Amino acid sequence: MTPPPRTPVVVLVSGSGTLLQAVLDASADPGYGVEVVAVGADRDGIEGLARARRHGIPTFVERLADHPDRATWDRALADAIGAYAPALVVCAGFMKIVGEPALSRFRIVNTHPALLPSFPGAHGVRDALAHGVKVTGATLFEVDAGIDTGGILAQRAVEVREDDTEESLHERIKVVERAMLVELLPRLVGEAAHRPDEPGRPGAPDRPGAPDRS
Repeated sequence: MTPPPRTPVVVLVSGSGTLLQAVLDASADPGYGVEVVAVGADRDGIEGLARARRHGIPTFVERLADHPDRATWDRALADAIGAYAPALVVCAGFMKIVGEPALSRFRIVNTHPALLPSFPGAHGVRDALAHGVKVTGATLFEVDAGIDTGGILAQRAVEVREDDTEESLHERIKVVERAMLVELLPRLVGEAAHRPDEPGRPGAPDRPGAPDRS
């Protein structure tokens, strides 16, 4: 049987790239339907870029410090992504807010280590522990102009244990986060490949219907 066509995806990283690695491992299967065509970053010398290069995947770096202002960086990032014509952009531990030039051109998704809209921002795991919740988890969501405010696509729950530290809880969330992204990415790129493009957003579909909260 002929494997399904592979849909191009650009992944953005800022650190070790464990989420990226999960996608790369899954896409080694020709039937997965997702091809990571480039990996971009906002800084040099990170393991996420090294992972991509070990897989022979093109990389690019757009450092904010290399541009005169944030608006110029936003445009440069959008152009760097656009060079690979992705149907979807995945933020996988990308620690910069994506600006309007990219948001208007691409469908972008991200994951967060909490059950949004609770505990947005950079310290979702720490904040969940501080509030004494018994259940937290991971969220896959559409990126918009806010901080972790986009439409929720999927969520997975993780129980908080009595002896959890921020580190132990985060490690268990990461396992669920990686599995969720790998599971749902083929569906997201399938939507991108089969729905009409929005003006100015190559491969960007309409927003999906009811979010998967299983």
